[in-house]
Amino acid sequence: VTMCAERAAIFKAVSNGEKDFEALAVVTRNGGMPCGSCRQVMAEFSPDMLVVVADSEGKIVSEHKLSELLPGAFRADKLA
Repeated sequence: VTMCAERAAIFKAVSNGEKDFEALAVVTRNGGMPCGSCRQVMAEFSPDMLVVVADSEGKIVSEHKLSELLPGAFRADKLA
């Protein structure tokens, strides 16, 4: 798995002390969705964050709660 912009942004924020995120915007040429690895990392910090996806023209392609994009995410609070 490569290092995507979404994970790089989250890891940089976490290294600066941020751990609770309200939203994340992903902008790609064609409005591509975050990959599975990025969704998992997002879920580890803010499983209910809003994920906004837009294309390079600035058109919002989709808006979803992360829990809709990654149902059943692996989370520490779900471990016995």
